[in-house]
Amino acid sequence: LAGCDLLTISPDLLQKLADSDAAVERKLVADESADIEKIAIDEKTFRFMLNEDAMGTEKLSEGIRAFVADSAKLKKMIEELR
Repeated sequence: LAGCDLLTISPDLLQKLADSDAAVERKLVADESADIEKIAIDEKTFRFMLNEDAMGTEKLSEGIRAFVADSAKLKKMIEELR
């Protein structure tokens, strides 16, 4: 996680990080990243490609459901701090 500028993490992991005194070493450096070719596709192509990948479709849905659940937990945590 060290080196990520923007990241969505679960409330449980957020709490573990807050409770930790461990040193954090930067792992990701933009200047050292791989130079890969950017692809551009329209929404229709994206949806077709995603639909062709059953595991990708299921993992995306799973991730969205987890994000929604964690958003509710985080909202509750913030309300409890007020």
